Amino acid sequence: MRQILIAPSILAADWSQLGQEVKSLEKAGADWIHVDVMDGHFVPPITVGAQAVQALRPLTALPIDVHLMITPVDAHIEAFAKAGANILTVHPEAGPHLHRTLQTIRSFGIKAGVALNPSTPLETVLSILPAVDLILVMSVNPGYGGQTFIPYVLEKVRILRKIIDDRSLPILLEIDGGIHAETAPLAIEAGIDVLVSGTAIFGRLADSTGHAYASAIAGLRGSK
Repeated sequence: MRQILIAPSILAADWSQLGQEVKSLEKAGADWIHVDVMDGHFVPPITVGAQAVQALRPLTALPIDVHLMITPVDAHIEAFAKAGANILTVHPEAGPHLHRTLQTIRSFGIKAGVALNPSTPLETVLSILPAVDLILVMSVNPGYGGQTFIPYVLEKVRILRKIIDDRSLPILLEIDGGIHAETAPLAIEAGIDVLVSGTAIFGRLADSTGHAYASAIAGLRGSK
């Protein structure tokens, strides 16, 4: 049975208390910390740069999972790797040579991911699977939190799960967008390893021990 990892997206966190939020998430049982980086060009909003990752790195022992929604992406890889990211995920549309981009990420000793938007064909990544550590299936169009889950992306997950298993590849499948207690079981059944969730976790007020976050995280895993 696959281990299901929970990666809370700090996009939905209280940014005035971000350090404490991350500490509460770790205490509450989160597996990764997910950081959404947006440039106002590849996607409409603007969020944070490598400095945010650098500031968070000393505050948690958890892996920092960075989703780069920026273009051109290649020039920024080194800064995020050196800031302390453990995983960098890029979009095929964000640079001219996806394989080269993934090689660059791995050259810093960290894991390389590819994000597939709802309209991005999975064939985009099939020819370079040996260079991939993680595939992030977007279950909303990237850019904004709180969007509604797109159910037909689950077929993409199922196909990828079969390919990964049939080839015995050490690739994690991650999903992001509209993940909550009702949609998480659907994603897990389809073959997901990592659930990214923002609103469903941070929509609950946490006390200093992170009890509310712990309840939300347990709910996503399917336990209470």
